[in-house]
Amino acid sequence: MKQSGAAIVMAILIVALAAILAASLASRETIRASRLESVQNRAEARWLALAGTDFASAVLNDDAKRNTVDYPGEAWATIPPPIPVDGGEISGYITDQQGLFNLNNLAINGKTDPVQLDNFRRLLILLQLNPDLAQAVADWIDADGDVQSPGGAENNYYAGLPDPYRAANMPLVGIEDLYDIAGFDEPTIERLRPFVSVLPVSTQINVNTAPPEVLSAILPGLTLDMARQLVNSRNQNYFMTTGDFASRIQGKNIVVPDGEIEVASQFFLVTVKVKQWKTRVVMHTLLDREGSSWPRKVWQSS
Repeated sequence: MKQSGAAIVMAILIVALAAILAASLASRETIRASRLESVQNRAEARWLALAGTDFASAVLNDDAKRNTVDYPGEAWATIPPPIPVDGGEISGYITDQQGLFNLNNLAINGKTDPVQLDNFRRLLILLQLNPDLAQAVADWIDADGDVQSPGGAENNYYAGLPDPYRAANMPLVGIEDLYDIAGFDEPTIERLRPFVSVLPVSTQINVNTAPPEVLSAILPGLTLDMARQLVNSRNQNYFMTTGDFASRIQGKNIVVPDGEIEVASQFFLVTVKVKQWKTRVVMHTLLDREGSSWPRKVWQSS
């Protein structure tokens, strides 16, 4: 009788184990299928983002053939409504990176540019940030090991950190590089982000797209209020030439430095967002539109 009871218990255990095994296999197949679907969805969303980037490139290429001036009223600067796709939507926009202060302008051919250093210092003050951060960025970019004062930092500083490293002594690759530079933290970088760019070559400021803070920073004597009035005027009637810009500030005792400003741009940042099913993709692409040639991808991240 005991043996019979034991056999029944054993049979129940075997059936239970078989059921658990079957459930486990079914669960693994479900997970595998879900992962495969997720991979497929991500791949499809990425292709949509790439397609959106190509469309933006076409818009910029067409604009270059039509116009020699870049200003906010053009097609490239218009934010289109989201486009419906199967299971979601795709949206995006283009921003002119030459309306912003190019941090790599701080050092030309490995040497700090004192004019650009003063410009960046003024921008930091306008943004209520520590102006000494300008020297820290310049030291990070320039090729020498000399510490600029106040606020500069070179290898001796970085080598003494808990996780030591060396100053790059080369141009920035992206704004995220600021996290490695003395004095920078997330709130500082986020405050600075709308006003600066990181471009692979030295660039001029497009006065048609620059925010008031940047205009005030690069033109000593142009107060922030004056810069805001200039931007309001620009929105009604953009600057056709640099001479046009200079004429509008004539009589304000403001000197426009040679080679400091422009009314056209070469570098643009394309942002494409794809929402499809449960997948979200945000793709950023820096495009170099030199002349009327098809824009070249400098970098791309998603």
